[in-house]
Amino acid sequence: MLRVLSSYQTNKALKLVLEDGEVFDGESFGFHSQSPIVGEAVFNTGMVGYTEAMTDPSYAGQLLCFTYPLIGNYGVPEYTKDESEIILNFESDRIQVKGMIANSISRSPSHFESRRDISTWMNSERVPGITALDTRELTLHLRSKGVMLAAIATSTSEGKKAIEDSSDYSSINFYPEVTTKERKTFGKNVRGKISLLDCGVKLNIIRSLVRRGYEVEVFPYGSSYDEVKTSGPSGIVLSNGPGDPKQCSSAVDVARSAIEDSVPILGICLGTQIIALSQGAETFKLKYGHRGQNKPCIDLKSGRCMVTSQNHGYSVEESSLKATKLSPWFMNADDHTIEGLIHESKPCISVQFHPEGSPGPLDPSYVFDVFSDKIAKAR
Repeated sequence: MLRVLSSYQTNKALKLVLEDGEVFDGESFGFHSQSPIVGEAVFNTGMVGYTEAMTDPSYAGQLLCFTYPLIGNYGVPEYTKDESEIILNFESDRIQVKGMIANSISRSPSHFESRRDISTWMNSERVPGITALDTRELTLHLRSKGVMLAAIATSTSEGKKAIEDSSDYSSINFYPEVTTKERKTFGKNVRGKISLLDCGVKLNIIRSLVRRGYEVEVFPYGSSYDEVKTSGPSGIVLSNGPGDPKQCSSAVDVARSAIEDSVPILGICLGTQIIALSQGAETFKLKYGHRGQNKPCIDLKSGRCMVTSQNHGYSVEESSLKATKLSPWFMNADDHTIEGLIHESKPCISVQFHPEGSPGPLDPSYVFDVFSDKIAKAR
């Protein structure tokens, strides 16, 4: 029987201090930080997929609260790779959240792939967590007041001081932190080449393109349009990523040039907002965002409603599309916000949700096939 590594220690009392003065008492797990950890407090409604969520670069700079009451019950596997050298079971090569919030943490995980418990994993990557607090109450508070900065600290005063000394989340440019440091290529050229601009890409996006027969070259954030098109790509993908899309000026320039040149382009999550900004539309911050695996979206072309995986805190202002040649492709069935765009005359499409799932349903994975059709017609 495989031994699961564990680093559980005597739990230390901690405080979760919110920017508006609300305080939650809890206990530490994972890495025991000697100083307060500050990030934007957000919640995810998914019941599974904590390894994928915690390694999603879109969560950079955030304290992630899981609404599901028990986290870590199936443990954490090793970082292994598939036949295309893409990491399995995780969406990047490290934990991306700044800290984690959970009602209860499993100390005895059970799964044939598990090699360590969640606290040991977090400790090895120096990521703190707070548990034994009412995550339902915290979620209701964030839904009512909106997401805000929060601190994991040993005292209320220490947490408040750390928040006061921190920068506003929307003002931070996270992209140099989460992007690849060098160009990387995955897959074989069966159907064409894709240039992917990495603003914090989830690995299953790359895997989904490779499985469809594309060679995917991943470019660091900040690469120019001339650099992205050097290999003569069949299409360009703008990835997901953290933070305010208005911080993505260089990616906006790439999108604008690609659309002008009629290069097939697909934007995913943050990529939707980048495309919108490149055409003169506006974006805004959602009160508490869409983060989970059960978000209903309607394909306005077919009328079909599907369940999607999402992780974003910003959206496109629908009224601002009137001055562009972009029109809504998908709409959120809950709050009627834009969930996808399509260009009237250029081979340009985008989705606000995650068609690759991971974690979550694969109902909308046909988006990649629509993109393939755009590439085929552009040749």
